[in-house]
Amino acid sequence: MKGNAKEAIVRASIHLFNVNGYHGTSIRDIAKKAKVNPANIAYYFDSKHGLLEHCFTIFFERYVTEIENGYGFLEQGAAISLKKIVENIMIYQFENIHLTRLILREISLDSQIVREIMSTYLMKERFFINKVIERGMKEKEFRHTTPDYITLQLKGLLNMPFLNTHYVNEVLHVRPNERYFAEKYIIEVNKWIDGVLCQSEYERAYLAVN
Repeated sequence: MKGNAKEAIVRASIHLFNVNGYHGTSIRDIAKKAKVNPANIAYYFDSKHGLLEHCFTIFFERYVTEIENGYGFLEQGAAISLKKIVENIMIYQFENIHLTRLILREISLDSQIVREIMSTYLMKERFFINKVIERGMKEKEFRHTTPDYITLQLKGLLNMPFLNTHYVNEVLHVRPNERYFAEKYIIEVNKWIDGVLCQSEYERAYLAVN
């Protein structure tokens, strides 16, 4: 029962933080939604801030693991590795859409917890993606580019559907909570990788003789 109570608190907080915002949600609101005593929240998480920190941790621990798993394909080629990273992140975010929306929104704000996340998890993200891009350029699989700017563009592509779900739903009439969307979107991001990063056959042939 203790484990169930903790999980219920996390699920309730993710829902309420999404609907009402972090500052618009009280401990009492979370306890009511989770059907637990407010004291349980203090017991497991110390405070509402501790609960938000827990949400960040559970999201980014798995997020970085998915990137590392994609990085493990680097010996098969930089494009293969980067596309695997994209696939892993998209599927993970799709399967955890409410948590993803919460984290992406909160991380856009300047706070102590966000600075801590950036100095740990997001620096790891940058390290692995940059390594893949640098390897691709070294092996002449990728065009010469600036890794940090490519990372910025890539993150924009991966985050946009989950940061702008109302626009995606109401204007584009696309459903980011459907698996079809994730599968289709992965294909489109891969086209971006092929078109922006990967050298064409002509480019490779030209470099081979020059």
